[in-house]
Amino acid sequence: MTQANAPARPRSTLVVTAHAGDFVWRAGGAIALAAARGEKVTIACLTFGERGESAKAWREGRKLEEIKAIRRQEAEQAAAVLGAEVRFFDAGDYPLIASAELTDRLVAVYREVQPDVVLTHPTEDPYNGDHPAANRMALEARILAQAIGYPAEGDIIGAPPVFYFEPHQPEMSGFRPEVLLDITEVWDTKRRAMECLGAQQHLWDYYTDLAVRRGVQLKRNAGPNLGLAHTTMAEAFMRPFPQIAKELA
Repeated sequence: MTQANAPARPRSTLVVTAHAGDFVWRAGGAIALAAARGEKVTIACLTFGERGESAKAWREGRKLEEIKAIRRQEAEQAAAVLGAEVRFFDAGDYPLIASAELTDRLVAVYREVQPDVVLTHPTEDPYNGDHPAANRMALEARILAQAIGYPAEGDIIGAPPVFYFEPHQPEMSGFRPEVLLDITEVWDTKRRAMECLGAQQHLWDYYTDLAVRRGVQLKRNAGPNLGLAHTTMAEAFMRPFPQIAKELA
């Protein structure tokens, strides 16, 4: 088959997440929508959240390696429900230390999956330093993966748009809901993925309520006559870079 006749590759989404549960709570709907469209979704999960995001397991008397195994299994199950592939870096949380070695591993992922869209944490989170650390590495790796002289395997990437997903404490993290994504059609899928995360069961209802609130905002900003479902579920995102367009819409 000649290159000219080769089938077009599917669109690719890359999610860079600090902990095993973050991609589900914050971007599970976006991931499920992309997968439902036939896109390839790759999740770079930097840690299992074994120290700072697994209090229930620690209180049950479980040990570190056992907790990591639990969180890995939960994340794999959630990613499968959403239709995504998850890759674990096992970098250690609380703290997650931004490093050249981790960033280089992310560059390799960027060049391999050639993302059309990148989802990651925002730059601020006074409650959890792992999230800004993941953000810094995600953005730096995106820049390095574009540099033809950077010593990494694979083709250089373009400049995929980046979307920051909503942190747990948005008001304290400088987060503005600039993009509201309608996830109503995949809400049941996201909820099933959330319920894979038994180690953080206390967050199931919180993120359900958040999706309802963001859905109310989506309807208010979309106008009253668009035929949106009475109960609309949504996720919120920020854009750190300018939107490129040929017309305003």
